[in-house]
Amino acid sequence: MVIWIILLMMTAAAVMAVLWPLSRRHAVAHQGDPDTQFYREQVAEIERDLGRGVLLPSEAEAARAEAARRLLRARGLPDEGSVAVGEPALRRRRAASALALSVVPILALATYEIYGSPQLLTQPPGARMQQASEGGNLMQAVAQIEEHLARNPQDGRGWEVIAPVYVRMGRIEDAVRAYEAAVRYQSPDAGRLANYGEALVLARDGLISAEAQAVFEQAVKLDPSAPKPRFYLARAAVQDGQTDKAKAAYLELLGLAPPGAPWAEAVRQELAALGAPQPEPAPSAAAPVGPEAIQGMVAGLASRLEAQGGTAEEWARLMRSYVVLGQRDKAVDAAKRARQSLAQDAQGLKAIDAMAQELKLTDAQP
Repeated sequence: MVIWIILLMMTAAAVMAVLWPLSRRHAVAHQGDPDTQFYREQVAEIERDLGRGVLLPSEAEAARAEAARRLLRARGLPDEGSVAVGEPALRRRRAASALALSVVPILALATYEIYGSPQLLTQPPGARMQQASEGGNLMQAVAQIEEHLARNPQDGRGWEVIAPVYVRMGRIEDAVRAYEAAVRYQSPDAGRLANYGEALVLARDGLISAEAQAVFEQAVKLDPSAPKPRFYLARAAVQDGQTDKAKAAYLELLGLAPPGAPWAEAVRQELAALGAPQPEPAPSAAAPVGPEAIQGMVAGLASRLEAQGGTAEEWARLMRSYVVLGQRDKAVDAAKRARQSLAQDAQGLKAIDAMAQELKLTDAQP
């Protein structure tokens, strides 16, 4: 409120600085008048004639009176009209001053409301988003940042702030575009590239495309110790059937994990899905994993599922393990047995179909 009072006072001062001199009485009293000027010239001429002796004093007095009468007739006013003549102009100027003082601020506010940006961010997008999240007004903050980015499309930091919000909102395609803009308009960074690649993976329902793999590889070049891109590159190796490479990558990643790393458990789960033995919390990256041990674990999982049944995740793990071991015929057979075991589980059947599609087990399609 204080800023508006200050702005109003500044506007009034600016208007008055221009209009006040024109509204003063002496400005009217001293303004040029042709009739008055002619009268003065006549009186001056009479005085000169009187001084040269051309006119007698009585004649000069009569001439001055006649000139005065002509002036009054021309102006149509009594003697005191010299002040009254300026009154209409004075009133007009005062009215103009009052109009300007009221209209100029109103026009300025109206113009600002139409063409200005009363909702423009006055804080960095990250700070506004954090405040909105704490206050529960996330949608409004997203709308404001989107408006800001529409006017400033090269604000890489703004794109990076809103991208993870799009992910949480399920707007994956928007998140991909936001991360791509963040990478384009900011300096190269491994973490930023890893987030962009992860969004590409989410957009493909977990499939690591060639584009995403290239992004992860670029991130690892910038920071060889970055866990996220290395994790997804290991997954890409699994998808390509390079099981040994994937297991070595996972084990090496665990070897670099600091105590209490939140992502270490996800790495262990990936190793378990591959049928690899669970390493200790601080494993050695060089610890070998024998193929006989892996095949034994896969056979044990298959025997248990055949005898007792299991969840869709376990059947999917068995299918993927067979593909990793190069035994695609067994993977196809496992998919068929999984559908028989999960015949009453609609969600489970969807998971099996998705895994079969991911592993390209065309012979296993229902």
